[in-house]
Amino acid sequence: MNLIFATNNRHKLTEVNQILGGTIHLTTLAECGITEDIPETSPTIEGNALQKARYVWERTGRNCFADDTGLEVDALDGAPGVHSARYATDGHDFEANVTLLLRNLEGVECRSAQFRTVVALIVDGREYIFEGVVRGRITCERHGEGGFGYDPVFVPDGEELTFAEMTPEAKNAISHRGRAMACLAEWLAENK
Repeated sequence: MNLIFATNNRHKLTEVNQILGGTIHLTTLAECGITEDIPETSPTIEGNALQKARYVWERTGRNCFADDTGLEVDALDGAPGVHSARYATDGHDFEANVTLLLRNLEGVECRSAQFRTVVALIVDGREYIFEGVVRGRITCERHGEGGFGYDPVFVPDGEELTFAEMTPEAKNAISHRGRAMACLAEWLAENK
């Protein structure tokens, strides 16, 4: 199957290709002529995923999917949440986002959090939603060189390493995006 993946984030594209293991051919936005930024104005993660998928569907009429991910920190009442990519700035400045998160958690003992990914799939005009969640905690400082975003400060429950310290395969096996994409792949396998 061929699907357009509604992202310009090369890290996500690489990660999703690794998770799907080549079972689905992914077309990028650039390959289908969408070069503009897709609006993400919904107040929810689900809403943003749907907004991006609908944007691509309306412009191409082709089967597509989009995801949106949020880091939800318990001590910050779920923040940064839907604003995770733009927590510190208007752009996707991962370093600034992590710095602000660590500053906002200074002196906080309860550092529990969860990563949540929602995938919105549109096939033949029908919409489907898949979700993946992984619980964990925020470290007091960065660890590791891999991954992207908040990976250097997030340790999943039952693990000792941050996502940034894990191999891509180890991370993808337990991550929020890995879980959501596994649900998507299962649905696609059953509904070819």
